Formats: sequence, structure tokens, C-alpha cells
Amino acid sequence: MQSPNYLNENPSRVTRFLWWCAGADAYFLKQSPMQDRVKYAGIGGIVFCTGLLAAVSGGYAFNTIFGPKGDAIDDTALTIGTRIGALIFGLIWGTIIFNLDRFIVSSTGKGDGTDKITWKEVGQALPRIIIALILGFAISAPLEIKILESEINSELSKYQQEYTEELNKTTDIVFKQKLAKLEKDKAEYEVKLTGYEKELKVFDDEIDDLVARQQAEMQDKRAYGFGPVAKKMQSDIDTKRAEKDKYVVLKAAEVKGWRKQLNFNDDQINKQSDDLRKAYKDNEKKAHGYDGLLKRIQISHEIGGVIPWIILAVFLCIEMGPIFFKMMMNKGVYDYMVENYNFKKNVENGIYREDNMYEGVNGLIYMEKWNYLEVELAKDEKMKKIAEQAKINGEIIAKWSEKTMADVKQNPTAFFTEGKDSEQSNNA
Repeated sequence: MQSPNYLNENPSRVTRFLWWCAGADAYFLKQSPMQDRVKYAGIGGIVFCTGLLAAVSGGYAFNTIFGPKGDAIDDTALTIGTRIGALIFGLIWGTIIFNLDRFIVSSTGKGDGTDKITWKEVGQALPRIIIALILGFAISAPLEIKILESEINSELSKYQQEYTEELNKTTDIVFKQKLAKLEKDKAEYEVKLTGYEKELKVFDDEIDDLVARQQAEMQDKRAYGFGPVAKKMQSDIDTKRAEKDKYVVLKAAEVKGWRKQLNFNDDQINKQSDDLRKAYKDNEKKAHGYDGLLKRIQISHEIGGVIPWIILAVFLCIEMGPIFFKMMMNKGVYDYMVENYNFKKNVENGIYREDNMYEGVNGLIYMEKWNYLEVELAKDEKMKKIAEQAKINGEIIAKWSEKTMADVKQNPTAFFTEGKDSEQSNNA
């Protein structure tokens, strides 16, 4: 019952929610003084805020890892699906961290009940502290790069541009080598075609010369008409033309192959500019691939100086604060009421604790002994049952012995073991 001179107001829903976040019992806190109420509401607030920050951290990490890659300072590539996925993952991640923190805080005791933190208390809380450290690192990393997002984006964009230029230089070298080879092949085929054209020109020049001489011969001797000399020249012209046609037929397949290769090389040379532009786009895409969580964390530590470590220290304090706060908390009315209730329930269920002090070599030794009444009762019942069963068995054996001795006295031959029926006679 509350004292009539000290009436606590009914807690609000927010206060009851914060108590629940701290893993405290609202029934006893309602009967506790304001000091205990504020302590557990504060611890619950830290646990809730940690879960909230974890949700934001997880959502941003999901968005950074699985979101579309692009220019560091351009976020227009983000899709609705990515945003919804980041929201869902952030809520799940925040819930996981919230439940872990709530369990860690609720399972952390008061230590020795004083505001001093001893090495023994630290040793007992060490597993929880390690878990809190890991959670603190996991939460702080995405939030750290979110806080420094503008600076990181600027530096990352610069890195992407430099990396793109580096890839483009390598691409230019490769394309120049390809272009040089294509130009070389083209020049070889052009030389071959030029040689072919020169051969044809030789034939044409010889034919033209013969035709010119024939015409001159016919003009000088018009009276004779198309005489024997002109006929001989016409024969030479026909022969030379036949030689040219034969040469053209002989070289036709080869020349066709040269022209085909030359056209192919021209197409490849013209295509190089398109391939080069495509390669530049691929290089830009590769450079934009450096937009992940790891690269951002790396840049954060490169340009942030001590700021990332300060942010990490802040989140570690938030994550581990409730554990140390509980170890520093003095036992209050709430704690004694909870202990009293737990002891009472234990006694009602046949369990109670005995505190014993022993004189040791290094001084007094405190030991707890837990007694389990139902276990001891079952043990006593079992021991009595076994003892009574032993008495009954002894009585049965004694009666059997008396009867057997009487039978032996009355008919000893029935118990002799000689003969073929000895095994059945002695009841073996």
C-alpha cells in the first residue's frame, strides 16, 4: 500500500512503454517512489532510442548495399522498390537490436547494490559488454557515413572520376593498338590492289599505244585502206587485250578477296569510334560501382580524422550505457519488492535459500544454499519406500528359508544331486 502522504500519479502510456523497454515490472514500479520510476524510464528510453537508431542505420546500409550504383552525388537512380526494401529491412534490423538490448539490460543485475563498479561486476557483465560492443560497431558504421554523407559523396565522386579517367587511358591504349593493326592490314591490301591497278594500267597503256600507232598508219596510207600493216597491228591489239582479260580472270578471285578484306577493315575502323564510346560508358559504370558501404567507410576514415572515432565512441556509450548504469544503481524500493516477491514465489513453490558464512583461510566465505522441498520430499519418500521394500524382501527370504529347511528334513532325498535327474531335482 502507498503511504497516504505519498501518492504516486498513474504512469502515462509512454512511461509504461519505456518501463517495458527496460524489461521492468510495471506492477511494482507503480508502487515505487518517483526515483525508481525515472531510473527505469530513462533506461527504457536509451534502449528504445538504440533500436530506433539501429533501424535508421540498417535501412541506410541496405539502401547503400543493394541500391543502384551511379554517380556518388546523384541519388535520382534510387527506385521505389529500393526505398521500400530499405524501410522493411531497417524495421527488422531495428527490432532485432531492440530485443537484444532489452534482453541484455533486463538480464543485467544490480551487482553488489551500490554505486561502485567492481572488477567482479565487470567480469560478470563481460559477455553482455562484448555483445554491446559488437552491436555498437554494427550500428555506428552506417550512421557514421550518413552523418558525413556530403563530404563522402564529394570525395567519392572525385575518386570515381579519377578512376574513370584511368580506365579510359587503358582503353585508349588498347583501342590504339587495335586501330594500328587494322590500319596496317588495310595498307597491305591497298598496296596489293594498287599493284593490281598498275598492272592493268600497263596493259591499257600498251593497248592505247598500239591503237594510236594503227590509226597513224591508216591515216598515212589512206589510199591502201586497211592494209597488211594495220591488220598486223590489229592482231597485236587483240592479243594484248586477250592477255589483259586473261590476267583479270586469273586475278579475279584474289582481287575479290583483297577488296572484301579491305571493306571489312574499313568497317572495323569505322566501328572503332562506336566501340570506344561504349567502352567509355562501361568504364563509367565500373567506376560508379565503387559506391558501396566498404568504400564509404574507408573514405570516412580517410577524410574524417577523429570525427568517425568520436561518433563511434558516442554510439558505444549509448549501447553500453544501460549496462554500466545498472551496475552503478543502488538498490531501491522497486528492487527489494521484486526480490521479496521472487523469494515469496520460490517459497510457495517449495524453494528457499539459506545464507551461510564459513571461516576460511583468507577470511569469511559467504555461500548460498538453495533448498528444494519437493525434491527433498520425493527423496525421503523414495528412501522410505526402498527401506520398507528391503524389510519385506528380507521377511520373504526368511520364510522361504524356513520352509525349504522343513522340506529337507522331511524328504532329504528329493534334494540329492546325483543321477541323471540331478539338474531337475535340485531345481537348477
